[in-house]
Amino acid sequence: QVQLVESGGGLVQAGGSLRLSCAASQTIYGLYTMGWYRQVPGKQRELVATITSGSSTNYADSVKGRFTISRDNAKNTVYLQMNTLNPEDTGVYYCNFRIGSYVRWGQGTQVTVSS
Repeated sequence: QVQLVESGGGLVQAGGSLRLSCAASQTIYGLYTMGWYRQVPGKQRELVATITSGSSTNYADSVKGRFTISRDNAKNTVYLQMNTLNPEDTGVYYCNFRIGSYVRWGQGTQVTVSS
């Protein structure tokens, strides 16, 4: 089974930046999508950004122009560069892997943006 390990969360002031990393436990082949979702208490988990095996990307409207998703195939790692953070970006960020009907989630990493 693919295991996902996230890192890079933390506390940052509004306007600051963070980079999240998600390392997969093995090399992944085939047509897949990896992405980042975030969740705050009382709300559903929401999509932040995704990247496919063909390098197509998709972003939530709220993060377009501020966040960038990328990957390093040699390291089996996906990154989320988050710039110009604001308090509304606060939440637990989860890495997601999807290939066909197979879905895996990471354990989540907390991002807190202070005003």
